[in-house]
Amino acid sequence: MPHTLFVSGASAGFGAAIARRFIADGHRVIAAARRGDRLAALGQELGERLLPFTLDVTDAEAVAALPGSLPAGWQEVDVLVNNAGLALGLDPAQRAKLSDWDQMVATNVTGLIHLTHAFLPGMAARDRGHIVNLGSTAAHYPYPGGHVYGASKAFVAQFSLNLRADLVGTNVRVSDLDPGLVGGTEFSTVRFGDPARAAAIYAGTTPLTPEDIAEAVAWVVGLPPHFNVNRMEIMPTCQAPGPLAIKRRGG
Repeated sequence: MPHTLFVSGASAGFGAAIARRFIADGHRVIAAARRGDRLAALGQELGERLLPFTLDVTDAEAVAALPGSLPAGWQEVDVLVNNAGLALGLDPAQRAKLSDWDQMVATNVTGLIHLTHAFLPGMAARDRGHIVNLGSTAAHYPYPGGHVYGASKAFVAQFSLNLRADLVGTNVRVSDLDPGLVGGTEFSTVRFGDPARAAAIYAGTTPLTPEDIAEAVAWVVGLPPHFNVNRMEIMPTCQAPGPLAIKRRGG
C-alpha cells in the first residue's frame, strides 16, 4: 500500500536519499527543508509524487500549523521521518559556543518534538502511522566534543521509547535509527565549516552512505504493521564502539 511520507531535512544527505528511495518504491513524499531551491530541484528530478515544502523546523508557528497548511490530498501523513538535525563544533564543552548549543537543541530536540506533536494526533486518530526518528550512535557512546550533540540524540532515543509506551496497543509505530560514521553528506562540513577538515574525517574509511540509511528506513517502514523496531544501531565495518578513555599523567 503506498504511503505518504513527511521527511524533514530533505534538501540533501539522508533526507534526499530517503525521498528518492520511497519515490522509487511507489510512495509519495512531502520533502521539507529550509532551502527551497534545493527542494525545487529535487521535485524536478522526482516528479509529481514529491511535494517540495519549504519549512524551518525551528519555526514553532509554521510547524504548529501542520498538517493543515499542506495541500488537500497531502494532509494525512502515514510516515513522519524526523531527519532534520545538525552538529556544530568539536571543541570541549568549556570552550564551546552557547549559540551552537542552542541551535542544536532547537533543531535536534525542539524541532523534532514539535513535528511529532503536529502529526501524532492524526496518526493516533486513524490508528495507523509510523514515526521514524534519526538519532545517532553519539546518543550511546560519548566522545570528546560530543557534549550537546550527543545529549540531544540521547533525548531522541528516550523520547522514541516513551512515545511507544504511550502508544502501546495502537497501530502507530515509532523507531529510532542510530547511524555511526556516514559519508556523502553535509554533516561534517556544517559541523566544522571547513571542507578539508570535514573530508579528513573519512580518509581511509569506507563509511555508510545516505543510501544505506534510506535502505534502513525503507526496511523498518516496510515491515508488517504489528512489527515495531524500537531502535536500530548502524555502523560501517570500519567502525566499532571503542574502549573507555584513560588519561595518564607523565610517562
